[in-house]
Amino acid sequence: MKFSILIAHYNNSRFFMDCYESILQQTYTDWEAIILDDASAESEKDKIKELISADQRFKFFENEKNSGVGVTKSRLIELAKGEICGFVDPDDAITPTAIQKCMEVFATKKNTVLTFSRFMTCDHNLKPVAPFRSAMQVPNGNPYFFNFPIQIAHFVAFRKDIYEQTEKMNPDLKIGEDQDLYLKMYEKGKVRFINEVNYLYRTHEGGISQNENKKRSHEYFAQVIFNTMKRRGLTTINGKKIPDHYTNADEIFDLLQYQHQIPFRLRKKMQITLQSIFG
Repeated sequence: MKFSILIAHYNNSRFFMDCYESILQQTYTDWEAIILDDASAESEKDKIKELISADQRFKFFENEKNSGVGVTKSRLIELAKGEICGFVDPDDAITPTAIQKCMEVFATKKNTVLTFSRFMTCDHNLKPVAPFRSAMQVPNGNPYFFNFPIQIAHFVAFRKDIYEQTEKMNPDLKIGEDQDLYLKMYEKGKVRFINEVNYLYRTHEGGISQNENKKRSHEYFAQVIFNTMKRRGLTTINGKKIPDHYTNADEIFDLLQYQHQIPFRLRKKMQITLQSIFG
Protein backbone atom coordinates (compact mmCIF):
# COMPACT_ATOMS: atom_id res chain seq x y z
CA MET A 1 0.00 0.00 0.00
CA LYS A 2 1.16 3.50 -0.79
CA PHE A 3 1.16 6.17 1.90
CA SER A 4 0.43 9.79 0.94
CA ILE A 5 2.13 12.36 3.18
CA LEU A 6 0.05 15.53 2.91
CA ILE A 7 1.69 18.89 3.60
CA ALA A 8 -0.23 22.18 3.61
CA HIS A 9 2.41 24.89 3.21
CA TYR A 10 2.21 28.62 3.75
CA ASN A 11 5.39 30.67 4.26
CA ASN A 12 7.09 28.02 6.39
CA SER A 13 10.22 27.24 4.41
CA ARG A 14 12.52 28.17 7.32
CA PHE A 15 11.34 25.07 9.20
CA PHE A 16 10.71 22.72 6.30
CA MET A 17 14.18 21.15 6.21
CA ASP A 18 13.44 19.17 9.39
CA CYS A 19 10.16 17.94 7.94
CA TYR A 20 11.82 17.02 4.64
CA GLU A 21 14.67 15.09 6.27
CA SER A 22 12.29 13.19 8.56
CA ILE A 23 10.34 12.00 5.52
CA LEU A 24 13.51 10.79 3.78
CA GLN A 25 14.41 8.79 6.90
CA GLN A 26 11.20 6.71 6.84
CA THR A 27 11.71 2.95 7.17
CA TYR A 28 8.54 2.45 5.11
CA THR A 29 9.53 3.37 1.57
CA ASP A 30 6.32 3.18 -0.51
CA TRP A 31 5.26 6.78 -0.01
CA GLU A 32 4.63 10.01 -1.83
CA ALA A 33 4.80 13.50 -0.33
CA ILE A 34 2.32 16.03 -1.70
CA ILE A 35 2.90 19.68 -0.91
CA LEU A 36 0.14 22.17 -1.61
CA ASP A 37 1.21 25.79 -1.25
CA ASP A 38 -1.47 28.26 -0.21
CA ALA A 39 -0.18 31.34 -2.10
CA SER A 40 3.08 31.85 -0.23
CA ALA A 41 5.62 34.45 -1.26
CA GLU A 42 7.50 33.46 -4.43
CA SER A 43 10.78 33.21 -2.51
CA GLU A 44 9.13 30.76 -0.08
CA LYS A 45 7.86 28.57 -2.88
CA ASP A 46 11.22 28.63 -4.63
CA LYS A 47 13.00 27.37 -1.51
CA ILE A 48 10.62 24.43 -1.16
CA LYS A 49 10.79 23.51 -4.84
CA GLU A 50 14.57 23.68 -4.87
CA LEU A 51 14.84 21.41 -1.84
CA ILE A 52 12.56 18.68 -3.19
CA SER A 53 13.65 18.88 -6.84
CA ALA A 54 15.95 15.84 -6.70
CA ASP A 55 13.30 13.41 -5.44
CA GLN A 56 10.32 12.63 -7.68
CA ARG A 57 8.36 11.24 -4.73
CA PHE A 58 7.78 14.87 -3.70
CA LYS A 59 5.09 16.66 -5.69
CA PHE A 60 4.44 20.40 -5.49
CA PHE A 61 1.10 22.07 -6.22
CA GLU A 62 -0.22 25.60 -5.69
CA ASN A 63 -3.53 27.22 -4.87
CA GLU A 64 -4.41 30.06 -7.23
CA LYS A 65 -5.10 32.30 -4.23
CA ASN A 66 -4.77 32.10 -0.46
CA SER A 67 -7.68 29.85 0.51
CA GLY A 68 -7.07 28.75 4.10
CA VAL A 69 -6.24 25.45 5.71
CA GLY A 70 -9.68 23.85 5.23
CA VAL A 71 -9.61 24.28 1.46
CA THR A 72 -5.94 23.36 1.23
CA LYS A 73 -6.18 20.16 3.24
CA SER A 74 -9.36 19.10 1.44
CA ARG A 75 -7.60 19.49 -1.90
CA LEU A 76 -4.54 17.63 -0.62
CA ILE A 77 -6.67 14.56 0.03
CA GLU A 78 -8.08 14.82 -3.47
CA LEU A 79 -4.54 14.93 -4.90
CA ALA A 80 -3.39 11.88 -2.93
CA LYS A 81 -2.72 8.66 -4.82
CA GLY A 82 -2.07 6.50 -1.77
CA GLU A 83 -4.55 4.18 -0.08
CA ILE A 84 -3.52 5.64 3.30
CA CYS A 85 -3.08 9.37 3.98
CA GLY A 86 -1.60 11.39 6.79
CA PHE A 87 -0.99 15.10 7.36
CA VAL A 88 2.37 16.45 8.44
CA ASP A 89 2.71 20.18 9.03
CA PRO A 90 5.74 21.74 7.28
CA ASP A 91 7.13 23.05 10.58
CA ASP A 92 6.91 19.63 12.27
CA ALA A 93 8.53 16.24 11.68
CA ILE A 94 7.82 12.51 12.03
CA THR A 95 9.97 9.80 13.57
CA PRO A 96 11.65 7.27 11.26
CA THR A 97 9.14 4.45 11.91
CA ALA A 98 6.00 6.63 12.00
CA ILE A 99 4.59 5.44 8.68
CA GLN A 100 5.69 1.83 9.13
CA LYS A 101 3.93 1.52 12.49
CA CYS A 102 0.56 2.70 11.22
CA MET A 103 0.80 0.71 7.99
CA GLU A 104 1.31 -2.45 10.03
CA VAL A 105 -2.00 -1.77 11.77
CA PHE A 106 -3.88 -1.12 8.52
CA ALA A 107 -2.42 -4.30 7.01
CA THR A 108 -3.32 -6.60 9.92
CA LYS A 109 -6.59 -5.05 11.14
CA LYS A 110 -8.68 -4.52 8.03
CA ASN A 111 -11.56 -2.78 9.84
CA THR A 112 -9.27 0.07 10.92
CA VAL A 113 -10.20 3.41 9.35
CA LEU A 114 -7.84 5.65 11.29
CA THR A 115 -4.74 5.30 13.46
CA PHE A 116 -3.18 7.82 15.81
CA SER A 117 -0.21 7.94 18.16
CA ARG A 118 1.49 10.20 20.66
CA PHE A 119 3.30 13.37 19.73
CA MET A 120 6.24 15.07 21.37
CA THR A 121 5.95 18.77 22.05
CA CYS A 122 9.19 20.41 20.99
CA ASP A 123 10.73 23.84 21.23
CA HIS A 124 11.50 26.27 18.41
CA ASN A 125 14.50 24.15 17.40
CA LEU A 126 12.51 20.89 17.46
CA LYS A 127 14.17 19.75 20.68
CA PRO A 128 11.85 17.54 22.78
CA VAL A 129 10.09 19.22 25.70
CA ALA A 130 7.34 16.82 26.80
CA PRO A 131 5.12 14.10 25.31
CA PHE A 132 1.39 14.70 24.85
CA ARG A 133 0.10 12.40 27.58
CA SER A 134 -3.63 12.59 26.86
CA ALA A 135 -3.34 10.40 23.77
CA MET A 136 -4.87 6.96 24.43
CA GLN A 137 -7.17 4.39 22.90
CA VAL A 138 -10.74 5.65 22.69
CA PRO A 139 -14.00 3.68 22.82
CA ASN A 140 -15.14 2.82 19.32
CA GLY A 141 -18.72 3.06 18.09
CA ASN A 142 -19.90 5.55 20.70
CA PRO A 143 -22.19 8.30 19.28
CA TYR A 144 -21.30 10.48 22.27
CA PHE A 145 -17.57 10.47 21.56
CA PHE A 146 -16.38 13.92 20.47
CA ASN A 147 -12.63 13.67 21.15
CA PHE A 148 -13.14 15.90 24.19
CA PRO A 149 -10.80 16.14 25.96
CA ILE A 150 -8.52 15.58 22.97
CA GLN A 151 -7.13 12.06 22.76
CA ILE A 152 -6.90 11.51 19.00
CA ALA A 153 -3.96 13.60 17.85
CA HIS A 154 -0.76 13.42 15.75
CA PHE A 155 0.39 11.22 14.09
CA VAL A 156 -2.93 10.45 12.38
CA ALA A 157 -3.33 8.25 9.30
CA PHE A 158 -6.58 7.28 7.56
CA ARG A 159 -7.97 5.24 4.67
CA LYS A 160 -8.74 7.44 1.70
CA ASP A 161 -11.51 5.19 0.35
CA ILE A 162 -13.36 5.43 3.68
CA TYR A 163 -12.85 9.21 3.75
CA GLU A 164 -14.60 9.34 0.36
CA GLN A 165 -17.67 7.85 2.05
CA THR A 166 -17.93 10.71 4.55
CA GLU A 167 -19.19 14.26 4.07
CA LYS A 168 -15.46 15.02 3.70
CA MET A 169 -13.50 17.74 5.43
CA ASN A 170 -15.27 21.06 5.84
CA PRO A 171 -13.35 23.51 3.59
CA ASP A 172 -14.79 26.51 5.43
CA LEU A 173 -12.86 25.73 8.62
CA LYS A 174 -9.83 27.92 9.33
CA ILE A 175 -8.91 25.98 12.49
CA GLY A 176 -10.23 22.66 13.79
CA GLU A 177 -10.27 21.01 10.39
CA ASP A 178 -8.32 18.09 11.83
CA GLN A 179 -10.95 17.43 14.51
CA ASP A 180 -13.65 17.60 11.85
CA LEU A 181 -11.80 14.90 9.90
CA TYR A 182 -11.20 12.66 12.93
CA LEU A 183 -14.85 12.68 14.02
CA LYS A 184 -16.15 11.95 10.54
CA MET A 185 -13.73 9.04 10.13
CA TYR A 186 -14.59 7.77 13.63
CA GLU A 187 -18.17 7.25 12.48
CA LYS A 188 -17.06 4.85 9.70
CA GLY A 189 -15.12 2.16 11.56
CA LYS A 190 -12.46 1.35 14.13
CA VAL A 191 -9.84 3.85 15.22
CA ARG A 192 -6.70 2.46 16.84
CA PHE A 193 -4.06 3.99 19.08
CA ILE A 194 -0.35 3.35 18.55
CA ASN A 195 1.30 3.85 21.91
CA GLU A 196 4.48 5.46 20.62
CA VAL A 197 5.75 8.97 19.95
CA ASN A 198 5.63 9.21 16.15
CA TYR A 199 5.32 12.97 15.64
CA LEU A 200 7.42 15.98 16.66
CA TYR A 201 5.27 19.06 17.17
CA ARG A 202 7.18 22.34 17.04
CA THR A 203 5.96 25.26 19.16
CA HIS A 204 6.73 28.71 17.82
CA GLU A 205 5.10 32.10 17.44
CA GLY A 206 3.74 31.44 13.95
CA GLY A 207 1.95 28.19 14.76
CA ILE A 208 -1.67 28.17 13.55
CA SER A 209 -3.14 26.65 16.73
CA GLN A 210 -0.77 28.39 19.14
CA ASN A 211 -0.64 31.65 21.07
CA GLU A 212 -3.35 34.16 20.05
CA ASN A 213 -5.10 31.50 17.96
CA LYS A 214 -5.97 29.31 20.96
CA LYS A 215 -9.25 31.14 21.62
CA ARG A 216 -10.24 30.86 17.97
CA SER A 217 -9.30 27.17 18.02
CA HIS A 218 -11.64 26.65 20.99
CA GLU A 219 -14.50 28.28 19.07
CA TYR A 220 -13.94 26.29 15.90
CA PHE A 221 -13.67 23.03 17.85
CA ALA A 222 -17.04 23.76 19.48
CA GLN A 223 -18.59 24.31 16.06
CA VAL A 224 -17.14 21.00 14.86
CA ILE A 225 -18.61 19.20 17.88
CA PHE A 226 -22.01 20.85 17.39
CA ASN A 227 -22.07 19.84 13.71
CA THR A 228 -21.11 16.31 14.75
CA MET A 229 -24.02 16.15 17.18
CA LYS A 230 -26.40 17.21 14.42
CA ARG A 231 -24.87 14.83 11.88
CA ARG A 232 -25.36 11.94 14.30
CA GLY A 233 -28.98 12.90 14.91
CA LEU A 234 -28.51 13.56 18.64
CA THR A 235 -31.07 15.70 20.46
CA THR A 236 -29.94 15.29 24.07
CA ILE A 237 -26.71 14.43 25.84
CA ASN A 238 -26.50 13.28 29.46
CA GLY A 239 -30.10 14.42 29.94
CA LYS A 240 -29.53 17.91 28.57
CA LYS A 241 -31.06 19.25 25.37
CA ILE A 242 -28.71 19.99 22.52
CA PRO A 243 -29.55 23.47 21.13
CA ASP A 244 -31.21 23.68 17.74
CA HIS A 245 -28.71 26.26 16.54
CA TYR A 246 -25.11 27.03 17.41
CA THR A 247 -24.64 30.07 19.65
CA ASN A 248 -21.24 29.92 21.39
CA ALA A 249 -18.49 27.54 22.47
CA ASP A 250 -19.32 27.62 26.19
CA GLU A 251 -22.82 26.27 25.60
CA ILE A 252 -21.44 23.27 23.69
CA PHE A 253 -18.59 22.46 26.05
CA ASP A 254 -20.92 22.76 29.06
CA LEU A 255 -22.87 19.82 27.62
CA LEU A 256 -19.71 17.71 27.76
CA GLN A 257 -18.46 18.49 31.25
CA TYR A 258 -19.81 15.16 32.55
CA GLN A 259 -17.13 13.44 30.49
CA HIS A 260 -14.54 14.70 32.98
CA GLN A 261 -16.28 13.01 35.90
CA ILE A 262 -14.98 9.81 37.49
CA PRO A 263 -18.06 7.59 36.86
CA PHE A 264 -17.94 8.39 33.14
CA ARG A 265 -14.20 7.82 32.96
CA LEU A 266 -14.53 4.45 34.69
CA ARG A 267 -17.25 3.34 32.25
CA LYS A 268 -15.10 4.46 29.35
CA LYS A 269 -12.11 2.54 30.66
CA MET A 270 -14.23 -0.60 30.99
CA GLN A 271 -15.56 -0.20 27.45
CA ILE A 272 -12.04 0.19 26.08
CA THR A 273 -10.87 -2.89 27.98
CA LEU A 274 -13.73 -4.97 26.56
CA GLN A 275 -13.10 -3.81 23.01
CA SER A 276 -9.42 -4.69 23.37
CA ILE A 277 -10.44 -8.24 24.32
CA PHE A 278 -13.12 -8.75 21.70
CA GLY A 279 -11.63 -6.61 18.92
